[in-house]
Amino acid sequence: MPAAVLTAVVLWRTPEHRSVAIRWLAGLFAAGVLTTASKVAFIGWGWGSAALDFTGISGHAMLAAVLYPVLLGLSMSRQRGLRAWHGVVMGTLLALAVGESRIRLHAHSVSEVAAGLALGAAVSCAVLAAGKLGTARAPHWAMGLLLLWLIGMPASGPPSHAETVVARLALAWSGRERLHTRAELHLKP
Repeated sequence: MPAAVLTAVVLWRTPEHRSVAIRWLAGLFAAGVLTTASKVAFIGWGWGSAALDFTGISGHAMLAAVLYPVLLGLSMSRQRGLRAWHGVVMGTLLALAVGESRIRLHAHSVSEVAAGLALGAAVSCAVLAAGKLGTARAPHWAMGLLLLWLIGMPASGPPSHAETVVARLALAWSGRERLHTRAELHLKP
């Protein structure tokens, strides 16, 4: 989330990029709502697919695909021509690595990660299609913060309590006392 705030601040700094910031924030919000809804639907009501091993959109993969291509694209925005797109490519590769890590850690299935990456990529593409990202100029202080964040995040990132909040929300809305699980999904005929 700190990187998302940094991205929004960098985009919002100049009036000609505020529409891009609004588009990106709206896309991030919509993708977050859809991701949360998919998790609530499974946890509370068991809506999923055993055939696809799908219990909800991967939030990590979605956030990585929404954030990293745009943020790293901004970091390279001072470059000219195709070099400016190197940041977008690096951000996309980083998002794919996050998705791969979710699969290797058995936190999500391939279908859940693919859904998260596709949803996040749709938001990033909508922002990049606006064509104004290449004219944005990320300030040096923002790039310094980005570098510190990228170095320190793996070691010092606080644990997320989002899953706990989503689970409580799903149980409250569905009226169930316990969560639906992936194991139960695969036991259904």
